[in-house]
Amino acid sequence: MALQCGIVGLPNVGKSTLFNCLSNAKAQSANFPFCTIEPNVGVITVPDERLNKLAELVHPQKIVPTTVEIVDIAGLVKGASKGEGLGNKFLANIRETDAILHVLRCFDDENITHVDGTVNPVRDKEIIDAELQIKDLETIENRISKVQKQAQTGGDKQAKLAYEVLVKFKEALEQGKSARTVTFDTKDEQKIAHELYLLTNKPVMYICNVDEASAVNGNKYANAVREAIKEENAEILIVAAKIESEIAEFETYEERQMFLSEIGLEESGVNRLIKSAYKLLNLETFLTAGVQEVRAWTYLKGSKAPQCAGVIHTDFEKGFIRAEVIKYNDYIKYGSESAVKEAGKMSVEGKEYIVQDGDIMHFRFNV
Repeated sequence: MALQCGIVGLPNVGKSTLFNCLSNAKAQSANFPFCTIEPNVGVITVPDERLNKLAELVHPQKIVPTTVEIVDIAGLVKGASKGEGLGNKFLANIRETDAILHVLRCFDDENITHVDGTVNPVRDKEIIDAELQIKDLETIENRISKVQKQAQTGGDKQAKLAYEVLVKFKEALEQGKSARTVTFDTKDEQKIAHELYLLTNKPVMYICNVDEASAVNGNKYANAVREAIKEENAEILIVAAKIESEIAEFETYEERQMFLSEIGLEESGVNRLIKSAYKLLNLETFLTAGVQEVRAWTYLKGSKAPQCAGVIHTDFEKGFIRAEVIKYNDYIKYGSESAVKEAGKMSVEGKEYIVQDGDIMHFRFNV
């Protein structure tokens, strides 16, 4: 499941620094490798402490974490929707991603010039939002021209519903609001909205790049961003990219943890960013544990047991019989699969079981 998060931002906000910190994750821990598919695309493993704890009990030959693709999308400037900068290439790149990581400059530094002269993350956010909204409005207007007549004069209920969805989006976009601020009540409406693939309907996380002194609690700039996005159905994360660069220089886990402790952080911003990106994509993890490997598997939140079986192999889904499920905490408490079974803590689930994050699964199937 190669799902992508795209990192966007104006020049000199720390976007590439963050991407480079992610690429240096391989130097931070052998469990967090990074491989480059293209110069601006990396596959990053999602930190999951549960894998290591299970491995201590199972002693597998290998540990296989789950991954997320991060794309460093260059080329955004004011006027991108009209082809300025890398314009259309930027918009095509962002359209291909599943979620957006929007980096905002929330620090003062006289040595780093700002493209618009002053530090104002809310204004920067609005510049990028406006470019994406303009492109979405073009998309909506083109679609309206195709379905309007059919919706208003014919008896096509689907065309009428699509038209209503399009009009709702159009009204929001014309008011300078992103598509993600629009909500729909029915599954049919939600399906139509999703299939439009609007740029401003993608899940977004605003990453406030702050100075070292603001790494723990943020600052006035981050607070302004928090206030600006409160009705937007978006996430926010405070990260100090400069500190992350310094953390990447340390060779051992102990040195990194000591440094983090000194500045009042429990976990690096890179780790928090990767975990948050994973959640932003509405992903969760189920686990398998055996002597060959302890492995994390990615699935969409809310998936049922057969779909999760299909993540491992399509045959598992086709011939699904049942799933044997152990809760992670029970496995850790009792120390082995056999001990969990003896305690009566392993459940047998059918096709309607909704898999929970951290479930340790064993699928029975017949093809």
